[in-house]
Amino acid sequence: MQIHGDTSGLGPAERKALERIYRRRVPADALTGPELTRALCDVSHATRRQVGALVDRAGNVQYVVIGDSAKLMLPDLGRFRAGSDRFRGLRLIHTHLRNEALSRDDLVDLTRLRLDLVVAICLSLQGQPQSVHYAHCVPQSDDSAPAGSHGTSSSDPFRSYGPVPYGKLDCNPAALIASLEEEFARVRRARRVRAKDGRAILVHVCTPANAAQASVSLGELRELARTAGVEVADSVLQVRPHPDPRYMLGRGRLEETVLRALQLDADVLIFDRELSPAQAAAIATLTDMRVLDRTQLILDIFAQRATSVDGKLQVELAQTRYLLPRLGTRDDALSRLTGGIGGRGPGETKLEIGRRRARERITVLEARLRAVKKQREQRRARRGRQGVPVVAIVGYTNAGKSTLLNALTGAEALAENKLFATLDPTSRRLHLDGKNVVLTDTVGFIRNLPKDLFAAFRATFEEASDADLLLQIVDVSDPACEDHLATTQELLVELGLCELPRLLVFNKLDAISSEEAHHIALRHGGLALSAHDAGGVRALRGHLAEALNLVSAAAPRELAELADGELAEGGGVTELGASAPTWLPA
Repeated sequence: MQIHGDTSGLGPAERKALERIYRRRVPADALTGPELTRALCDVSHATRRQVGALVDRAGNVQYVVIGDSAKLMLPDLGRFRAGSDRFRGLRLIHTHLRNEALSRDDLVDLTRLRLDLVVAICLSLQGQPQSVHYAHCVPQSDDSAPAGSHGTSSSDPFRSYGPVPYGKLDCNPAALIASLEEEFARVRRARRVRAKDGRAILVHVCTPANAAQASVSLGELRELARTAGVEVADSVLQVRPHPDPRYMLGRGRLEETVLRALQLDADVLIFDRELSPAQAAAIATLTDMRVLDRTQLILDIFAQRATSVDGKLQVELAQTRYLLPRLGTRDDALSRLTGGIGGRGPGETKLEIGRRRARERITVLEARLRAVKKQREQRRARRGRQGVPVVAIVGYTNAGKSTLLNALTGAEALAENKLFATLDPTSRRLHLDGKNVVLTDTVGFIRNLPKDLFAAFRATFEEASDADLLLQIVDVSDPACEDHLATTQELLVELGLCELPRLLVFNKLDAISSEEAHHIALRHGGLALSAHDAGGVRALRGHLAEALNLVSAAAPRELAELADGELAEGGGVTELGASAPTWLPA
């Protein structure tokens, strides 16, 4: 019979007394039994430590735990959750030495582990049971306020009672839990979950220097979650000098978030930055929730939207690279060795086999992607030999690139008000002044693009490398459009595309005031329009034709000379940035 918790310093008699607690039973209609109460109080008084037992609904003791004078550390009960409308089937009965009410740790354990009840027996100075505090979870509605104090306000996801004199306890836990589970089921049926992948709480941790950008980052994470199919129930923002190395959030704030998740029936935590494998494991262990970071969220979106063979290969490669260092698990089966012929001896653990197979899969995927890249290069070479100009549409995700492609070419490419609606490059033919032009829609950019994803999709971004002209689209209605411009510029430099001539278009003119949009476009030397406005699209076609004529009529060196002279003076084109010949119509 195992004793859980801090067993250091216990004598043989105290260990035997703890082991005997396993023999005690609790009546089905009683909060705690007299024999169990006496056994807990005796050991707790003798050791001056909290002592507890986890009791199942049949009244049997399943775990015996000993802590210190202020708290218990419960054993790992596993990630099992029978459902959001059912409890775990265990109640915690433990002692308090200082006649105190239920602690924050008690209530967090109650809600995080979905225990039936938490019962605290307060001891007198003589070690006798004096009074009892107990609590249970209660269902919450979406409009409940965030969890606060440990009282019994309607905003808390629990209800607490006490102090009740020990001799006057009158609670039938069997009937109470049955009615509570029925109420939880009713509330859950009444709650409409609109998203296919459930409900999540967003978490953003930033330093004081970056606090001004927190709302923008959370807004983008909210859009990513919506695109991935998750309903955002709430968001948490914490400003601290540096992220917590173990939990990212401070432990206290993370425990508050767990309480809030229970209120809102949320089972996913999404962090607005990449978590290390150790952080993700620690947070999942503490919260008993699914934990995602920003990289996983983007990978999930790409996995949902990849349709072409190379797109699926790129997503799988990025996911495998991301998961390779995260293949660790606490499963005891990892110690089992490979047997059979060729596998005798020390062999490999299951974890090592998983990692080796992941590395082998990465090698296979990289080889297949090299073959796909070669095919793509051959297609681009054929277009080049035919002398067909290529215009690549680039820009931040959800800037309206696909909508503009459809407006210019009459195509029916997927265009949604979601991030990364386009994943696979889409090419369509455009007629300009009697000539054919290939217009290619590419994957949208995003800040802090995960490095594994960037490496996997580099071949896709290279669709723009052989373009004669880049058509850069910016959402002028987005408050962060300046940041989007900077992010796009950084990624173009990293991809080696900043040398290409570029036409800058500020889209979604209809979403803000026309005067403001034209002012922003004029400041950057671009064109403001709406992809839904035929007049603006006609003007863009004219600018495209003019820019392509300039590109085809002069070599880059000649264009650079013209930029310093007559073209700049005449207002025909304007240079954006001093480091590259980037051309824009005035």
